[in-house]
Amino acid sequence: MGTPIQRLFDLTGKNALVTGGSRGLGLQIAEALGEAGAKIMLTSRKASDLEEAAAHLQQRGIDARWVAADASDPAQVQKVVDETMQRLGRIDILVNNAGATWGAPAEDHPLEAWDKVMNLNVRSIFLFSQAVARASMIPHGGGRIINVASIAGLAGSTDVKFIAYGTSKGAVVNFTRTLAAEWGPKGITVNALAPGFFPSKMTKGILATFGAENLAKAAPLRRIGDDDDLKGAALLFASAAGKHITGQILAVDGGVSCAHSGG
Repeated sequence: MGTPIQRLFDLTGKNALVTGGSRGLGLQIAEALGEAGAKIMLTSRKASDLEEAAAHLQQRGIDARWVAADASDPAQVQKVVDETMQRLGRIDILVNNAGATWGAPAEDHPLEAWDKVMNLNVRSIFLFSQAVARASMIPHGGGRIINVASIAGLAGSTDVKFIAYGTSKGAVVNFTRTLAAEWGPKGITVNALAPGFFPSKMTKGILATFGAENLAKAAPLRRIGDDDDLKGAALLFASAAGKHITGQILAVDGGVSCAHSGG
């Protein structure tokens, strides 16, 4: 007989490193993994935000700690991984959520903003995945990597001008597939979540411009994402329930991508 379903989703004894984990989607994912039993290490740039986020998780009975770092800097990435290994012993789950956006028409998009978006959204995912795999997942014979992409990586847009962001998230989609194929024999699964619109600091501008109601109308489910909508998908990818799933991109968007895939 198979394993009881509660045990398949149980993360007791597992350790998770969540980048960009101090707020928004990263904190939501950290909550889900922590409530399922994992110990959590949060990282992002601002210590004050991290302190607040860790306290929020601890109030929910989650074993959480943090380390501040710039995810686009290789030396700081290595420092985060080293410190996580030192404090937790191993890293079973890596959530690559750190990201940035920049809105500008393609013809006017500043090069420095392009580089900033690419360094945080693509380079950091490579750096963290490589460092965590070397330090823990390959030596321990497995692990789970969850990349946070976006529906912006699945299609373009005539309304929202996001050439660098859309390009970077498209790169995350194929990074996920490529790494899944290469690291599958090492027992490492690599999957991506592709959220639609969720209220967050990053989407504040778009929400202000278009309005939550108008964005909701574009979704077949007639709503935008909330504080719980990524939790189940993240837990599936992080747990034994998802052990036979790799290289997949799951849109969590109220149906926006399926409604627009035809044109």
